[in-house]
Amino acid sequence: MAKALFLDRDGIINIDHGYVHKIDDFEFVDGIFELCQLAVAKGYDIFVITNQAGIARGLYTVADFETLTSWMLAQFKKQGIDIQEVFYCPHHPTKGINEFKMSCQCRKPEPGMIFKAQEKYDIDLGLSIFIGDKPSDMQAAEAAGISSRILVASRYLEEEIENGSENASNNSAGKQDLTKQSKVTKVNNVLGASEIIKAL
Repeated sequence: MAKALFLDRDGIINIDHGYVHKIDDFEFVDGIFELCQLAVAKGYDIFVITNQAGIARGLYTVADFETLTSWMLAQFKKQGIDIQEVFYCPHHPTKGINEFKMSCQCRKPEPGMIFKAQEKYDIDLGLSIFIGDKPSDMQAAEAAGISSRILVASRYLEEEIENGSENASNNSAGKQDLTKQSKVTKVNNVLGASEIIKAL
């Protein structure tokens, strides 16, 4: 079985400007290539697990997302990094304006995208890592049985805890616990996450 490094996209791979869907607006986070190169050297297959509610909201199309994704994967390839696959959820349960307005099992904090990757690539989730910048990332990873969860500091942490957001679970129970669990390691940035992987 393979071991995987699962990465959220916005805020981990690229700077989160909000519903990024154009190449011109896509800025790679400092250190993300080095982190991935380190993970590959340690035998991890890399996957991206990303909510893309902008599709449901009508802000961009599936084709727009796939065009940007192809470009992004090519940039990783230039750095000697093969991303195995990008799994994305185009849905939103309440704020969509098209056929993607629905509840689903793939939108984080649900673990559906992770399970889909596990089934397709025979991944040992117990040996895998998830790096995200939102409590919903950590909740999805926990629900999937990923014990190594790295939470990168972001504006979403306080927002989700205090106010809730579209990335939070509809069930608010346990929301306070998401950033306080002993198995969640908090870091200030992607470079901090690299130090954790380096030590594995």
